[in-house]
Amino acid sequence: MTVNNSKYRLAAESLYQASDLERFDFNSTADLEPLSTTIGQDRALQAINFSVEMHHINFNLYVMGSSGLGRHALVREALKERAANATRPSDWCYVSNFQHQHSPYALQMPAGTGRALRTDLQQLVEDLLKAIPAAFQGDEFQRRHAEIIQDIKGREDQAAEELDELASDRHIVLLRGTNGFTLTPEKQGKALSSEEFEELPEEEKQQFRESLDDVKKQIRATMDKAPEWQHEIQNRMRVLDREIMMLTVNQFLKSLEEKYREYQDVQKYLAELKADIIENADWFRRLDANGEQTVTADDPVFNRYKVNTLVDNAETRGAPLIFEDNPTYQNLIGRVEHIAHMGMLQTDFTLIKAGALHRANGGYLILDAEKVLSNPYAWEGLKRVLYAREIRIQSLERQLSLVSTISLEPEPIPVDLKVVLIGSRRLFYLLKEYDPEFALLFKVAADFSEEMPREDDNELLYARLIATLQHREGLREIERDGVARIIEHSARRSWDNEKLSLHMGSLLDLLREADFHARKSDSLLVRRQDVLAAIDAQVHRANQWQEKLQEEIVKGTLRID
Repeated sequence: MTVNNSKYRLAAESLYQASDLERFDFNSTADLEPLSTTIGQDRALQAINFSVEMHHINFNLYVMGSSGLGRHALVREALKERAANATRPSDWCYVSNFQHQHSPYALQMPAGTGRALRTDLQQLVEDLLKAIPAAFQGDEFQRRHAEIIQDIKGREDQAAEELDELASDRHIVLLRGTNGFTLTPEKQGKALSSEEFEELPEEEKQQFRESLDDVKKQIRATMDKAPEWQHEIQNRMRVLDREIMMLTVNQFLKSLEEKYREYQDVQKYLAELKADIIENADWFRRLDANGEQTVTADDPVFNRYKVNTLVDNAETRGAPLIFEDNPTYQNLIGRVEHIAHMGMLQTDFTLIKAGALHRANGGYLILDAEKVLSNPYAWEGLKRVLYAREIRIQSLERQLSLVSTISLEPEPIPVDLKVVLIGSRRLFYLLKEYDPEFALLFKVAADFSEEMPREDDNELLYARLIATLQHREGLREIERDGVARIIEHSARRSWDNEKLSLHMGSLLDLLREADFHARKSDSLLVRRQDVLAAIDAQVHRANQWQEKLQEEIVKGTLRID
């Protein structure tokens, strides 16, 4: 059977569809109105808007499409307006848990309040370092301190007098020395030596022995009271110190308690802070020999009274819009840093650092899907946060049971945010197939179009897109013939004369290269020949093997039927 091949032939004029822009009233891109949004991505924009407006949990967004479609730019642009009109989220701070130092508290406060609390507590420590030593050197403390000492001394003197009276009644000489008491019998006002005592009659010696025993018993009874008196003086001094501390600390904390009275968690923390400062009065009373303060507010011992402003939204306008370009586990979840001190690693709650999830809390977090999946444990950490609706900072070493040392366990922080993953279609379907949790957490997909129909109105829209990119990049204006050639090349890139490619990356590269050729030829405008030169240069740089293949065909080495 003979096949008539003529009906399968394509006319030469059908291979190339020129762009006729003469029907549109503009001479260059300067006459075109820039676009306010990207064209041809209505489907993707609808999906993005739906995900943002859906307030139920786990309606996070996966944006898919090939590289160069402008996915990142469009997503950011679509979310920027939403974020600007959203409510500004809270500040998050970590403060000391005075009962359990390894489990610091998380405080949620209105934006800007965390910074104010941090400054206020820094000032509080500085004020107390001046006020507390002054209070313990004041007249009131000195008077009451002297009263306690005098009271105990009065008891000691009274006990000594009673001992003296007893000894005198028993004709015993009582001498006090550095090593204790010395008892000596006395007769006719004279202390008896050992020889004189032995010469006494046995009856008289027996009376003296009984008298000595009575005095010794009284001395022991008095000595037994000494520890009790010492304990009493310590207790009374401790009570006095506590009263002075309470008066001083209350004086400075009263204004803070009034300032933050609307925040219950802060009030609870300030109450614990007050109790801890009062219990640790000696930290504020360290003076040198000249009575000068030997510590400052920057001394590490006062770190427990600092505020770690983990997320400070004082300067934020609207909701945060965060793009994390290096989504490692720690960059997402946060971390606890350590300081080397005398050969040992030390840490406290002031060394807790925020992750991208903390910074994006209350707003939007944009991530590159492939980068998240290529970083160990980052994907699992992200899913755990989205499932639990809270961020729990834990080191990988502890999660993998590689270390058993005591570390910080900060209080978890609840999260409310939208996560946007940007990746390829292939990766989307792989995740959907092999990770059953993916579809439960990312319920919305925004599929970017690769091309748009080549119609009259769309060609004008595409020309406006070219003008928009040219203005944004600060390039030379493009003549109408140059714009037409760019549109024709876009159709060739889509492999369909009835379509226009939406790959913004390739389009931008062509505009930049055409501008380069226009600059080399000292042209004020980008002309058609500049666009052609840019296209030919792109082809020439990459077609070495194409030329070799064509040579082989011409030589007959390769035969094509």
